[in-house]
Amino acid sequence: ISLVFKAFYGFAAKLDSLQIWLALSSSLVAILINNDENIKPSSSQWVFPCCLVLGGLVTLIDSKREKPFSVYKSPSKGWDAGDDTTFKRIGIPLWVGACIFLVWGGVLALVIILVDVAEVSNVYLEIFETMYRIGSIIFGGGQVVLPMLQDEVVPDWMTKDQFLQGLGLAQSMPGPLFNFASYLGAVYEGVPGALVAFLGLFGPGVILIFAMVPFWARARHNYSFKAILKGVNATAIGLVGAACVILWESAIENAANAMVFAVALTLAIVFGVQAPVCIFVGGVIGAILHPDALDLGQVPYCEDQGYIKDPDEDDRLRKLAAFYFTGMM
Repeated sequence: ISLVFKAFYGFAAKLDSLQIWLALSSSLVAILINNDENIKPSSSQWVFPCCLVLGGLVTLIDSKREKPFSVYKSPSKGWDAGDDTTFKRIGIPLWVGACIFLVWGGVLALVIILVDVAEVSNVYLEIFETMYRIGSIIFGGGQVVLPMLQDEVVPDWMTKDQFLQGLGLAQSMPGPLFNFASYLGAVYEGVPGALVAFLGLFGPGVILIFAMVPFWARARHNYSFKAILKGVNATAIGLVGAACVILWESAIENAANAMVFAVALTLAIVFGVQAPVCIFVGGVIGAILHPDALDLGQVPYCEDQGYIKDPDEDDRLRKLAAFYFTGMM
């Protein structure tokens, strides 16, 4: 999870003051959804997209103010403002882009209806629906999708430890973090499950890229569109920050875990060590500290419900300790 922290650090360092507030807000919402008994974790499938939309609306409104809180730039050379050659060479007209959008939306609606309304019982359809739905409503890259993936697959498809082990494996491999979908599908239903999960999570992004290209040639010149993207990006970065907190809570169970995390994070951020090397070093340190080796740092921090492991404490002190340590974590 140190590499997820590194990604969040890199993204957050580029935000201005308004974007930081947007990122903080979305992060708090995501953390609450994943840690409240009265809120179903599955609600993230509509709360997260709503957060992204609200983030875009905030920056759009701010950009219209006489003295906005953020800085909004006009199209520059970085946007290739005066040359549409690349988009013309791709050769996708507007009507084709609109049709591709309809295909994406139609597939999304169909799989949701089959699984949730018609209640078709097919494990591969279940895998595809879960991954396609998540891939369709998440904006901002692989780290953003982690909280929602964890909510969907743990414990129905796999254990928490299997999820975290797969995350480490995916981080150490070349390619985008979305490759993690193949691991999740494989653990649940073997090689066929891996292929279905891969297509489900990658499919929406590929479809939407081709759907958006003809519209992007025009939208990239639009001042308001750029302002909206600024808010959406900031909100998505906040979801990455929430992933850091949620994964920390799941993965760091004792001092040995925390020591491995600290070393890997230092290597990644301070020394710029590549992900596979960080994971290898972390694995070596974890093996040395393991109960079968030196057996160091293995005392659990807390019970699953947040109560300190001390049967001799009375009920009042135990609850007070639980409150204190839960706040610190």
